[in-house]
Amino acid sequence: MPSIRMHKPNGALFFDFRYCGERCREYTLLPDTSANRKKLERVLAKIESEITAGTFVYANYFPNSKALQRLAKPGATVLIEAQPVQSAVPAAAHPIAEAVSVAPLFKDFSNQWVDEHSIEWRRSHIRSLLSTLNGRLIPHFGGKPVGQISKADILAFRATLAKVKGRGEKEGLSPKRINEIIGLLNQIMEEAADRFEFTSPSTNIKRLRLRKTDVSPFSLTDVQRILATVRADYKQYFVTRFFTGMRTGEVHGLKWKYVDFDLRVIRVRETFVLGEDEYTKTDGSQRDIQISQPVFDALQAQYQATGKVSEYVFCNMLGAPLDNKNFSDRIWYPLLRHLGLEKRRPYQMRHTAATLWLASGEAPEWIARQLGHTSTEMLFRVYSRYVPNLTRQDGSAMERLLASQMATGALLPAQGPGQGAAGGARTVYVPAGEVPPQPIPKPRGIYGARRDPAQSAAVVRAVRPTRFAADDTMGPSGVYGGTEPQPPPWQLGFRNPIPSRIGLTP
Repeated sequence: MPSIRMHKPNGALFFDFRYCGERCREYTLLPDTSANRKKLERVLAKIESEITAGTFVYANYFPNSKALQRLAKPGATVLIEAQPVQSAVPAAAHPIAEAVSVAPLFKDFSNQWVDEHSIEWRRSHIRSLLSTLNGRLIPHFGGKPVGQISKADILAFRATLAKVKGRGEKEGLSPKRINEIIGLLNQIMEEAADRFEFTSPSTNIKRLRLRKTDVSPFSLTDVQRILATVRADYKQYFVTRFFTGMRTGEVHGLKWKYVDFDLRVIRVRETFVLGEDEYTKTDGSQRDIQISQPVFDALQAQYQATGKVSEYVFCNMLGAPLDNKNFSDRIWYPLLRHLGLEKRRPYQMRHTAATLWLASGEAPEWIARQLGHTSTEMLFRVYSRYVPNLTRQDGSAMERLLASQMATGALLPAQGPGQGAAGGARTVYVPAGEVPPQPIPKPRGIYGARRDPAQSAAVVRAVRPTRFAADDTMGPSGVYGGTEPQPPPWQLGFRNPIPSRIGLTP
């Protein structure tokens, strides 16, 4: 019976049918997917209908098949002898070629994909994407059709990324960088699978687990040391970064037209990335930052230096924005070494602003708006571990409350003389120490049910010596007010419910 089967060594599909009394197998390069099976089943159904009608021409479907010579022997089939293969007919004109047409090469489709979507991206993102595409993906997958890239190919490629030389002396790229590369590959393969109707091989590939990184902000003492030591021409820059929480690109791209001294706000509208002014990181990054007094004074002093020289607030001697690498290598890291502080990125100045705002008790919603976050979720996830150490929000406030209230005593309601508003007894409030404790409830159950009061009191006195003992000291047996341990119930006149199980008599 004719069928579409899978070739186990490579996972590709092939035709399996009978023609002229012989079994024919014709292999394709298509992976075993539901879409590819449907295509080939339609072709196979057409082949079977032509074989039944006697109009089937093998060469029209499989022009390069080795079976043509075998089937061309005398008496095998008249159709092949009468209709030889027409070399002038292009491969795409054959029905099988039209049905199993191979998708474009990865390098061609990826370049087309970038051209189609580049209008949606920032220039800095396009440069970063092209660097990954030309440096990693195209050298490995460029000459392979997108429809033939399998999940095994992607996993093998990911394994090689963990072995290539990384930055400095590191062997292998970081998990974050590997996820970025595979993520770009997944986007391209998802688009190709949607256009050429095959299942994307990257659908179920999980991202590598990333190690959680902790922020390392400066303390207020460290900030004061830095501001007292830094070069005079960079002091205003450091004050602005430490007390506004602006990102590196935002502060480097800050222009005087976005500084409003009257309303005391900084309008974040642009960012400076890879030597160009760009739109901010996200729409939520478009915000107005309130200027505190130290920042106001710093910007006033900075205006005297650069206000009439450049459109940028912080610029070099040529009036151009500051270069991040030059600032880090010549100003930032030498300053940390000079002060003996732990080496950390300049971005920690943004984290410092967030932790200082939290420490001062500012509303989390306000802090999130100042930082350009659309919600407080990231704020608490990233900075919550620093809040207890700075604001003492660690349970000590509850201890102080309990200590003060328990020492002075709270006012509790008690029934007092006189008539209330409703005609009943008037409620007065007295210190807790003056309110009598709850009365001891009447003995119930084994402590005195169905017994006379004198006997019940004797039983309760023996069973619960802590309530009725005249002596408040603990005896040697561990019982308050007595020297003997508590006797079993049956020695007090009660019936042993199960004497046979414990070997005792009632």
